[in-house]
Amino acid sequence: MFANRPAAEEPRLAVTRPPRRRLRRVLASALPVPVVGLVLLVASGNLLLPLRQVVDIEAKMASKRDFFQDPVVERLLMKHGFRVRITNMGSREIAKQDYEGYDVVFPSGQPAADLISRERARANRPVLLYRPFVSPIVLATYREYAEVLTAEGAAKRLSSSGGRPMYYTLDMRQFLDLARGKRKGAQRDPKDGYRWDEIDRNDHVRNGNKILAQTSDICEANSAGTYLGLVAFVEHGNDAPDSEAEAEQLARKIKPLLVEQGLPSSERAETYLSPDGQSIAPVSVIYEHQFLAHQIGYEAEKGATDDERVLLYPSTRFVTEPQLVALTGDGARLGELVSENRELQDRAMELGFRSRNATSGATSDELTRFLTERQIPVPTTSADDTRAVLPSLPLLEKMIEIVGDCPDRTGNQ
Repeated sequence: MFANRPAAEEPRLAVTRPPRRRLRRVLASALPVPVVGLVLLVASGNLLLPLRQVVDIEAKMASKRDFFQDPVVERLLMKHGFRVRITNMGSREIAKQDYEGYDVVFPSGQPAADLISRERARANRPVLLYRPFVSPIVLATYREYAEVLTAEGAAKRLSSSGGRPMYYTLDMRQFLDLARGKRKGAQRDPKDGYRWDEIDRNDHVRNGNKILAQTSDICEANSAGTYLGLVAFVEHGNDAPDSEAEAEQLARKIKPLLVEQGLPSSERAETYLSPDGQSIAPVSVIYEHQFLAHQIGYEAEKGATDDERVLLYPSTRFVTEPQLVALTGDGARLGELVSENRELQDRAMELGFRSRNATSGATSDELTRFLTERQIPVPTTSADDTRAVLPSLPLLEKMIEIVGDCPDRTGNQ
């Protein structure tokens, strides 16, 4: 009876695949957080990226820490597996203190790096040196003071593509003469240097302080030691001293030009760029990149440059070449990365540094294009400027100790 009845088909179960987004929501609600993260990494494809171990680099740095503390640089370094932990101190202080346990030290100029290299060589522990970028010493001031010096004949406006000039050349001989009481060929008591309100015929600045450039601590900072070398070079007839006796005599001669400014600031650029900077220090010795970084940031925020702050380029120049000193293998890998990596070099330019291949009197092509695109004047220097020669390292050290009354390594004067 049932033989001719067709066999009933078994019911089929239709299974539908939930959308990917829904799957993620279901997993997120049903699975523990770590498992959810793993699943989402697989779904996005990020799990296929290499997992890189992060190396902590212990570093002592002076003003060039600006580069390593930049958030973009920090992300780029992390991308390549480096995290830099910085102890901040002056360049000379870096060289004079113990640096055991550090991977790199980065003083702002060659003299301090040479001190470290020599000491390590004597201990048969050589180092590797890297020069990722360049930043000249400049005298930062305010437009009113630059114009007073221009009217006096001690400064000259550098060519500008339009608007008011941002850059000037400072005649170092005339500038130092004013500080020594010599003006227009007439000499008064050298201890009675001229003051700003004495040469300001149009009552622009109303400042009764002596005409001096203020530096960071001479005993600690490369910028201050380099400026000391510039002043010594000019005062010695555009020549560096050759003997210890000559260096000691010259140091005592120029000491009033460097210590009558009062207590030096630990970070001169911060003072210069502060709202009260003009009343504290009309002329400050800083690095060019610090000024350019300010102008780049100011333009990005306000759409125009800071028209009141300008630079004086000394007619006697010495280009500082900061040297990253690698003390360990990890330090050497970091030094090679920041010197060769295109992204890091581009970021250095965006922070106002000149590329390493830029000559002492030129701005790198990349920096020129970057500034021009943002309508920020490009710094230029006169072809007539004199290139200064610093004293030999032992003589420069002796002069710094005399001018700054610097303590030795044990803390004695």
